[in-house]
Amino acid sequence: MRLKSKLHCLLLIFLLVVTAATSTELPFFREAPAFRNGGECAKTSWSSLHKRAHNPSIIHIAMTLDSTYLRGSVAGVFSVLQHATCPENIVFHFIGTMRQRADLRRTITATFPYLNFEIYHFNTNLVKGKISYSIRQALDQPLNYARIYLADLLPPGVRRVIYLDSDLIVVDDVAKLWSINLRGHVVGAPEYCHANFTNYFTSKFWSNPVFAEAVRGRKPCYFNTGVMVIDLWKWREGKYTEKLEYWMRIQKKYRIYELGSLPPFLLVFAGDVEGVEHRWNQHGLGGDNLEGLCRDLHPGPVSLLHWSGKGKPWLRIDNKKPCPLDSLWAPYDLFRHNSLFSDS
Repeated sequence: MRLKSKLHCLLLIFLLVVTAATSTELPFFREAPAFRNGGECAKTSWSSLHKRAHNPSIIHIAMTLDSTYLRGSVAGVFSVLQHATCPENIVFHFIGTMRQRADLRRTITATFPYLNFEIYHFNTNLVKGKISYSIRQALDQPLNYARIYLADLLPPGVRRVIYLDSDLIVVDDVAKLWSINLRGHVVGAPEYCHANFTNYFTSKFWSNPVFAEAVRGRKPCYFNTGVMVIDLWKWREGKYTEKLEYWMRIQKKYRIYELGSLPPFLLVFAGDVEGVEHRWNQHGLGGDNLEGLCRDLHPGPVSLLHWSGKGKPWLRIDNKKPCPLDSLWAPYDLFRHNSLFSDS
C-alpha cells in the first residue's frame, strides 16, 4: 500500500509539473469600442453556417492566433476596425492550434464583443516532418506555415481573403486593399524588385539545374508574405498548397534556403504576383532576423506598418527600449497592464 501511495504522489507531482509547463496565462485586454458602419455601407451579414454562400459585400481577413503573438494580433484587429468605413462588414478568420483554443476565443470575444469571427483548427501534423530549422526560431513554428493551408481551412464560400501577419497595424481603410484587381493572378502583394532575389536561396539551389529551372523565364521579385490578397478559388483550382509543400520537402532534403515559410512562396509565385502599392506593407520595422535593430520608414505614403524581423514593438516597449516608430503601434495596444488591477 505504501508503494502504491508513493506512486500516486509521484504521478500527481508529474501531472502538476506538466500542467505548469504547458499552460500559459493569456494577457488581459481592454474592451474595444463598438465600431459601426457608415451610411454608405451595404447592410449584410455573414455566418459560417452559410459555408458555400459568396457575399461580395463582406471583407474576409485571415490571421493566425496564439498566446505568443496575441498582443500583436489584438492590436492589428483594432487598427483594422478603427480605420474601416464598413467595420461591420469585416469577418476575421483566425487560425490556431488546439492549445488554448477555448481561452483564445474567450479573449477575442471579451475584447471585441461585436466582432464577426471564426477560429479554425490548424492540424500541425500537416507540416510535421516538412519544417526545417531556419535563421530564427520563431520562423520554425508550425503556425507560421498555416497561411499555406488557408484554401483548405476556410469555407468554400470565401473566394478571396486578405492574409495579415500578427505584428502589423493598418492605418487606412482595408477596403482599398480588398478591392484591388488581381488581374487573373492568385496572389497580390507589394513587390520589391530591387532586392537581390538570389540571396534568398543557397548555392545548393542555384547549382542544381533542376531547381534553378523553377524560376527561369520569369522575372521574380521579392515579396513579403505577411500581407497578401489571395484568390482562394484559383488557389484551389491550381492546387497551390501541393506546390508549396513540394518545395518544403525539397528543402528538408537539400537545404536550399534559410528563411522559414517565405522561400516556397517565392519559388511558386515570384514573377506571377499582382503588384500592390508599397504603402500596403511598410515592412522590416522589426529590424533584421538576428538583432532586430531600429529602422526608419521607407519613403512614400503609408497604409500599413509591419514589424517584420526580430524586434516586436510590444516587447521593446515593455523592456523600456522602444524604437521611435514603436510609438505608432502603441495607440492600438489594448493590453491591460498589471498596474491597472492594483488597489494603489
